[in-house]
Amino acid sequence: MPVLPSAIDAIGGTPLVELSRLTLGRAGRLLAKLESLNPGSSKKDRIARQIIEDAEADGSLQPGQTVVELTSGNTGTGLAIVCAVKGYPFIAVMSKGNSPERARMMRAFGAEVVLVDQLPDSRPGQVSGGDLELVEIAARQITRERDAFRADQFRHPGNFRAHYLHTGPEILEQSGGRIDAFCDFAGTGGTFAGCAAAFKEYNPSIRCFIVEPTKANHRIQGGGYSMDHLPMLRPEHIDGRICVTDTDAVALARKLARTEGIFAGYSSGANIAAALTLLEGRTVVTIVNDSGLKYMSTALWE
Repeated sequence: MPVLPSAIDAIGGTPLVELSRLTLGRAGRLLAKLESLNPGSSKKDRIARQIIEDAEADGSLQPGQTVVELTSGNTGTGLAIVCAVKGYPFIAVMSKGNSPERARMMRAFGAEVVLVDQLPDSRPGQVSGGDLELVEIAARQITRERDAFRADQFRHPGNFRAHYLHTGPEILEQSGGRIDAFCDFAGTGGTFAGCAAAFKEYNPSIRCFIVEPTKANHRIQGGGYSMDHLPMLRPEHIDGRICVTDTDAVALARKLARTEGIFAGYSSGANIAAALTLLEGRTVVTIVNDSGLKYMSTALWE
């Protein structure tokens, strides 16, 4: 591998690993895309790069302009890295319900982090849709006050494009196109939407499933906000939805570490739990969304 000019150029090209120890005794193959090995330890590095570079290309982001985004921590970390390298001030707006490691990591990359109080009936570690709405209000206000560029990960097409142009095609190349099903936990929906579009174009028979928590108040950070509509999602690419409990997400994240040596977070555990229900002799691919290091203060690693 040649010497890279910056950490931005290290984003993507993550390995696809077969989880043969975890599936021992079951019919089928489970493949995991290790997005935790990106520079910011999550798949969100990809969208951070794509959104910023698309905005530079279309002129919506000017040199030296401040970038603002709502985040549960992973997109914010990716944006902090990209903005640090490219010279943009970055403000991350995040709920206090997310793990504190994420705020510390973003600050380490030079970001300004604004933490927003949760609703009175919310619990730390369980960020609800209502909590996220408060973060959205704060992000909009800061964007206006700073005359900033809003990365807007729930709506910016760079989110979809990052996975349609890169993640999905990488998986197809690495697997030789021999996959039967795909599943991913829905945060913004961008990873699912981009990968599913790439897979369906390649082979319409590849079945694509969204992973969701079983209840509104859950511990799977970064998604499952019970939002009415995720603009990235295309109904014709959704073959079904798989609901996962907190208990199963935690159990599979821990088992992933013990049996496969892969240290991941809640949503990755949810993905593995969902993927196991799809095996039945199939080759199933899913995503290891981020690193378990971002959850050391949570109940996941007690």
